[in-house]
Amino acid sequence: MSKPNRLMRGFATVGLWTLVSRILGFVRDVLIAGFLGAGPVAEAFLIAFSLPNMFRRFFAEGAFNMAFVPMFSKKVESGDDPLTFARDAFTGLGTLLIVFTLIAQIFMPALVLLMASGFAADERLELATLFGRIAFPYILFISLAALLSGVLNATGRFVAAAAAPVLLNIIFILALGFSAVGCKCTPQELQELTGIFLAWAVPIAGIAQLALVWWAASRAGYRLIPRMPRLTPELKRLAIIAGPAALAGGVVQINLLVGRNVASWTEGAIAWVNYADRLYQLPLGVVAIAIGVVLLPELSRRLQADDVAGGQDALSRAGEVALALTVPCAVALMVIPSPMISVLFERGRFTAEDTAATALAVAIYGLGLPAFVLQKIFQPLYFAREDTKRPFYFALAAMVINLVVAVGLWAWLDYLAAALATSLAGWGMAWLLWRYSRDFGPAASFDARFRSRAPRIIAASFAMGGFLFAAHLLLAPLFEMGAWRYLALAILMISGGAFYALAGRLFGAFTPADLKSALKR
Repeated sequence: MSKPNRLMRGFATVGLWTLVSRILGFVRDVLIAGFLGAGPVAEAFLIAFSLPNMFRRFFAEGAFNMAFVPMFSKKVESGDDPLTFARDAFTGLGTLLIVFTLIAQIFMPALVLLMASGFAADERLELATLFGRIAFPYILFISLAALLSGVLNATGRFVAAAAAPVLLNIIFILALGFSAVGCKCTPQELQELTGIFLAWAVPIAGIAQLALVWWAASRAGYRLIPRMPRLTPELKRLAIIAGPAALAGGVVQINLLVGRNVASWTEGAIAWVNYADRLYQLPLGVVAIAIGVVLLPELSRRLQADDVAGGQDALSRAGEVALALTVPCAVALMVIPSPMISVLFERGRFTAEDTAATALAVAIYGLGLPAFVLQKIFQPLYFAREDTKRPFYFALAAMVINLVVAVGLWAWLDYLAAALATSLAGWGMAWLLWRYSRDFGPAASFDARFRSRAPRIIAASFAMGGFLFAAHLLLAPLFEMGAWRYLALAILMISGGAFYALAGRLFGAFTPADLKSALKR
């Protein structure tokens, strides 16, 4: 298989499994919204679940993996004993996280208040502390799974790592179902029982994901059995490279902390922001994460082979696919957020008022969606060259933007200040990554085909936005007719997609040959 085809096949594999996971994630979130609404149990669980996920991005998918994957990829390419390096990294990361998890159990109330200071002297603090202590060991299992996923991705094996998150959503859905079986209790007691079931589902899902990728890595020849930790010269180098990335990850988490703290002072806002986050994360996960996962090891291999033309082509095709899929999604999130939130979440304890509040956050997050995708495209340019310092400096600048906007506008925008701060900080980070990536030369620049098609993609997306606005006005009566709203949303989304495909063809954003080639791959 040619290298371009291998790259696109990797995008497709990761994107497909991520899409399945995100669809199941929507089912999960719809059920959580129906069972818990935006009440105190929902907010307590969402904060508890965000704790291990926050530190997971800091330890594994952020600092550690961004440093580990390029080093491991180069060892695979050169045949320099990658198995021993991976085993030592696996042992070191596991040891660090076991100690960290024990410390977190002791200081869990403080961690909850760090995430949501609005929970102080509130029933949500006790609930979130209980849920957090149950859920936090997830960080150990999912971080080791992330390292194993990096091993698989670096060797061109994407299926198991991309499929693992599906297990999380399946286990969550089962937990929600079991929590309601045979429960003869009050509505409040049922909500608390559901929260406990969900909290236990978190570490169980982590174990399941770790087992899947460990088995896949073993079959690929990387059977990572922990041994006594040792600080080898290569691990020292890994730590030196990971250090600035860890600091950058810490800055990103500070941004999240600021946003959640701002939201925690408004009752229900943490849930509104979370459900809005889930909606915009669908295209972000399917496209940006898929491209980021595949592009980093691909660029690392091409740098090792001194393939400048191949590096530029990989970057350009990744950017083209990302823009073609995410810009129309961003426009749709800004133009028709209310009907999407209403159809997906408004049932049970999730009310029309919750829909209106969540839709406003969705529209603001949509504004920042292209920026988050561009970050996933530009960051591998730095990490593939083991340059983790400059992304840290850029993250610091983004943190300043986030703090100024979120805190400065809270008195006027309430919880929406957090969403706006996230989007503006995302654009600041994306611009800095693009601006200084030009120092890397031709391999870090987009080719002529990309520069020609990018503005056409944007034009086709805005044309689709106008179509969606008009179509929603025509279909508005159906959205008020109970079950007919599902049909109305389906018509709206399908017709919008068809219009975008037609506009893209007319504007020259993409061609039938591109589609045919993608389907073959």
